Amino acid sequence: MKLERKPVRGAVVATVVTLVLGFLYFYFALPAINIHNIDAYIFAGVLLIIWCSLYAMFSHSVKRTGPRTPKDFFDVDENGDVIRKPYKNKEQRLAIFSMKVPLAILCLMVAVVVIGIVVGLPIFRAKSYSALLNAETSDFTTDIAEISYNQIPMLDKDAAQVLADRKLGELSDLVSQFEVANGTTQINYQNQPVRVTYLNYGDVFKWLGNVSKGIPAYIVIDMVSQEVTVQRMENGIRYSPSEYFFRDINRHLRFQYPTKMFSDVNFEIDEEGHPWWVATVVTKTIGLFGGEDVVGAVLVDAVTGESTYYDVGDVPEWVDRVYTAELLMQQYDYYGSYHNGFLNSIFGQREVTKTTRGYNYIALNDDVWMYTGVTSVTGDESNVGFLLVNQRTKDSKFYSIAGAEEYSAMNSAKGAVQQFGYQATFPLLLNISGQPTYFMALKDASQLVKMYAMVNVQQYQVVATGSTLAQCEKNYLDLLAQNQIYVTPSITGENFAGTIADIRSAVIDGNTHYYLRLEGNDWYYTISISDAPLCAVLNVGDRVTLEAYGEGELRSAYSVTRAD
Repeated sequence: MKLERKPVRGAVVATVVTLVLGFLYFYFALPAINIHNIDAYIFAGVLLIIWCSLYAMFSHSVKRTGPRTPKDFFDVDENGDVIRKPYKNKEQRLAIFSMKVPLAILCLMVAVVVIGIVVGLPIFRAKSYSALLNAETSDFTTDIAEISYNQIPMLDKDAAQVLADRKLGELSDLVSQFEVANGTTQINYQNQPVRVTYLNYGDVFKWLGNVSKGIPAYIVIDMVSQEVTVQRMENGIRYSPSEYFFRDINRHLRFQYPTKMFSDVNFEIDEEGHPWWVATVVTKTIGLFGGEDVVGAVLVDAVTGESTYYDVGDVPEWVDRVYTAELLMQQYDYYGSYHNGFLNSIFGQREVTKTTRGYNYIALNDDVWMYTGVTSVTGDESNVGFLLVNQRTKDSKFYSIAGAEEYSAMNSAKGAVQQFGYQATFPLLLNISGQPTYFMALKDASQLVKMYAMVNVQQYQVVATGSTLAQCEKNYLDLLAQNQIYVTPSITGENFAGTIADIRSAVIDGNTHYYLRLEGNDWYYTISISDAPLCAVLNVGDRVTLEAYGEGELRSAYSVTRAD
């Protein structure tokens, strides 16, 4: 017996089988066919190995022969001379060539990947990495106006998730077939901060029973009022992560855009309440595989599946998240580490900073901005400043404000209500009367918001709590006055004129505070002597004008002047 080479048959069989296996690989793994994507090289390498293995297997066949004779090795030429037969005939040479080419391509791809990784390392390209995100240094009180109560989110993503789950549990027709997706997206919807989430099919059998109509609703959680709305739709959502086959949103995107690299696919609604999938498109800007950045977004209609690609500068304004918080923090960490060179990031570490371990979102000018603190790499529990980045446009601002790190502020807030065992949400950064202030919701074990806390960024021992936001702010402003921390008048203050019916004083923590009641009122206004020295010479019967705010028996005043 001997092996008989049949390279053409082997090549045909290997090619057909490789194409079938390659399609299955692509269908399930969904790699982007892009030179900046390592998965694409892995995909191509696996196919080459499969092809070579199949070719080696099917390009030979066993042929039964008798004992080998000299005729198998020698021949006679036209002159009658004995010559040795060629060692490699045409079929052999073709078979060797067919194996060498794919193996050479495989070796070339490995070399490209290795070189692409090396030339993109920060040790060689530190300046390029530090330039990925350029944050403009700005003034906090100028940029961040005081937010009205109806613009301050009271919930974090965990509390919003619990509320969505409970709301779905109240709807018998939906809870039996669907479940709330794990994760919500914070957006500005009709100038209101909300979180939105979609529904998933309960299992494959429930998918079979509902696939013709799609998912009939999505959920909106108002982050201020904590009201949860199940928004039902006439035409259901037909493209989502819980769909199968080509209606799976990730597979739908990959087969429409086989060369684009997607870093994130999130659920949003436009101003009319129509559901969309926003897929962030990224590329690598340093070497072949380093310096990830956003180049655009694909918007997919969740009902019809129609999609449109937009360059990053042309994304519609109603879209709130194109840049993920994780990418923005990574890019700023590159700047914090490498803006003074790679060696400085390891030795000396002059002005080397990093973002803190968490982030939150702030609604500004109908956009969602990611907020995170910036701290030293030495690991102390204080911040050197704060970073705000627009998640649609990547506009970035840095505020140089030294103060407590967020987790220190969270511990301070928890300590103020330790008898209840509440947990603090990751803080929001607010402007309260000109003071950078951490605002947190305090939640019980079931993720329900029970109280609120405000902590001064620069003096985190100043902690105020309250069962309502108004009460929390009042307590906080009183503490600022007691600690002689300068505040600017609140935009919510109003002027009140009247005759003093009663005036009293008390010394609190070494500071004199005056309490004034005007005729016809049952409540007192309180103000520090440092804010209103005039109070020291006022008497019952004097007419005054106060700038004050608040409700209840004790209200805060910012200024006191004699009335005309």
